[in-house]
This record gives sequence, C-alpha cells and structure tokens, in this order.
Amino acid sequence: MDGDLTDANVTSLTDDVLRGWPLPAPSGHGDKEDRGRVLVVAGSREMPGPVILAATAALRAGAGKLTIATGESVASLVALATPEARVIPLPETSAGGIAASAADRLQSLTGELDAVLIGPGMLDEIAVCGFVLALMKTLGAVEVVLDAAAMGVVRGDCPADHPNESSRRGAPSSADTYRFATPAILTPHAGEMAHLTSLDKAAILTNSADAARSAALRWNAVVALKGAITHIASPDGRVWRHEGGNVGLAISGSGDTLSGLIVGLVSRGASLEQAAAWGVVLHARAGEQLAARMGTLGYLAREIAAEVPALMDALRR
Repeated sequence: MDGDLTDANVTSLTDDVLRGWPLPAPSGHGDKEDRGRVLVVAGSREMPGPVILAATAALRAGAGKLTIATGESVASLVALATPEARVIPLPETSAGGIAASAADRLQSLTGELDAVLIGPGMLDEIAVCGFVLALMKTLGAVEVVLDAAAMGVVRGDCPADHPNESSRRGAPSSADTYRFATPAILTPHAGEMAHLTSLDKAAILTNSADAARSAALRWNAVVALKGAITHIASPDGRVWRHEGGNVGLAISGSGDTLSGLIVGLVSRGASLEQAAAWGVVLHARAGEQLAARMGTLGYLAREIAAEVPALMDALRR
C-alpha cells in the first residue's frame, strides 16, 4: 500500500522516465577531475568490506577520482583492495568507531570534492553521529549521502559535546529530530527507518511511500526507502516508485553497493533525486542480469557494480 499517496502522486521509474531524465555526461575532453570527485568514509576493523564495495561502486557509476577515509586499523588492507583510491587512515574509538576529531583530518579535502558518502560498515553509532556532525560543518557545497550508522544523526540525540548549531547542514529543531539546512540523501531500509523514526516497522512496510515522504519533509532530505518496492521521496513532496530486482539482492553488502552507486552519480552532477532514482534502478537491473546468468540466489554483492556501466549505456540508448 502507498498510505495516503495515490498513484497520481507517485512516478514509476520506467525506462521512458529515465531516458527523459538523462544523467549528466562528462565532456569527451575532460579528465578525472571533471568526471566527479568522491570521498567515501566507511568501514571499521570488524567490517572493512563495505567501504571497498561502496568505493568500487562509485567508480562503476562513473566517478573519476576516489578518496577513501577509514579506520587506521584497516586502512592498509583497504588500500591494497582498492588500488584506484587514495586512502586516509582515521583515528578510532575503543568501540571501533571513527572519532569525531577525525573530521579535522579531512577538512583540507573539502575543495577537492563533489560528493561524500558516510556510513557503510561503520560501528559505534554515537561516535559516528559526532563525527558526521563535525565533518558536515566543513563540507560547504559538497553533496552528502548518508547510509547505515551515519543516518543516526537524524535522531537528534548526538552527544552534547558535539554541537552542530553552527553547521550549514542543519541543527536539531527539537530534542528528538534533526533537519538539514541543505538536503542530503539517506538510504534506509524499513528496519533502519523504524530505528530512525521510532515508528513500527510493519507500519512502515504497509505505508512505505507515505513513510518516505514524511521523513523527507521532516528531515529536509531525499529519502530512498529500500525494499522489494523502493520509494524515493524529495523534500518538496515528490515521490518515485521502483519495483524490480530479485531476492538475490537481499544479501550482505548489497546496500553498501547501492549507496556507492548513488554517490558516484551525485559526483557526476546528478541531482540528489536523480542519483537516488537511477542508483536504485541500476542496482535492481544489475541483480536481474546476475540472476539471469547465475541463478536468483548465490551471486555476491561484489559482483553487482560490474554490471552497471553496460546498463547505463543501454538506458541512454
């Protein structure tokens, strides 16, 4: 069900819709700087894989220049696994999170970035919340995609010693909410949305379009509420719907790959809504391609991103 939204309020993401909403294309004479500059802040000592998946997906989506920031305990491993990237080690908390003070180490990158993804595979939600607020103060016009633990910032309960009132990105409007001054993208599934909003997961699944729209309005964000049917809502009330893919995409690392695709598209100049819409469709189509060759169950998240370049070309045609 779509809750209070009627079919007239929701745009289905068909091939015709996507072809009428083409992704920005780099100049044939451009270099890697022109194709999009991405920072992926992700991973932890227990989960280094998500940063590799997300970073690889950003490149497969067409980004030209990649920087990774991850915990110092796994930075060398990540650098070996992602030879295309510059890798910056960040100080960690005892619980395995990224310390808020690590934002200072990334401040000098601000002028070199088009988009940043924060969250895949990060631990210690409280520490991550403080880090996100500290980093967003420095980002200026850089577009932001939040995933996994980094989305916890919208709960509005970050530690008091990490104030965000001076951030251009937003401030708490009450004790239990947060509103971005400049929209970001959030990519929750229903369980994460329940955690972020304190709503019942079953109610979110029953009214996913309305849940996405309400969250987008409340947070001033583009919200991609993932599921068998994914709804993407913008702060102005528009909603897009996508149904596709297969159950094989319900696997560890799949969401990390999706967030990487989205940030890669944002870095190329796509609007937040466009990047979320195209990212969701490309992710689902990649799952369909893999299922056709390998079977519905058993393909891996690391295989999804490699399908994307050909799919983007096909949709352009």
